Amino acid sequence: MSYSMDMKQKRSARKEHAADDYGLDVLHSEDDLFRWFLLAFMLGKPIQSAVAANTWQLFIDNGYDTPWALRDAKQHTLSRLLVQGKYTRYNHVMASALHTMAEQLISMYEGSLMIMLSVSETEDEFAKRLKELYGVGPKTAEIFMRETEEFFAQRVE
Repeated sequence: MSYSMDMKQKRSARKEHAADDYGLDVLHSEDDLFRWFLLAFMLGKPIQSAVAANTWQLFIDNGYDTPWALRDAKQHTLSRLLVQGKYTRYNHVMASALHTMAEQLISMYEGSLMIMLSVSETEDEFAKRLKELYGVGPKTAEIFMRETEEFFAQRVE
């Protein structure tokens, strides 16, 4: 392995995911920021990353890619998508977690991760705010925040 690998190759070697791998421009699009968060939410759970990514794509393809769409969806609809994506072990728990997380994001930040990001003065504060959302633990926050580091770096400049 060469020391001159680009970042994408390094992530791949470590099995890390990045928003641009999925065509997402998170710091310039509220929709893409939430889509990345949804993927991080799924990747942060104890399930194979390919299953999480495929299930995420089902959510995107079926229009369940906003906090409002998740909040308004019927539990059995989310559960069915999770089963279709091979989230068979705890699909009902995950469906409930997605619904609750979306409801909290809407009530606390008007459904906007950009608002959450902009009112957070530091990365630590942002991580704390993320982990206040139901179902968001340290791993989900870590995955998601890989893409927000640039936001905080720009503030320092």
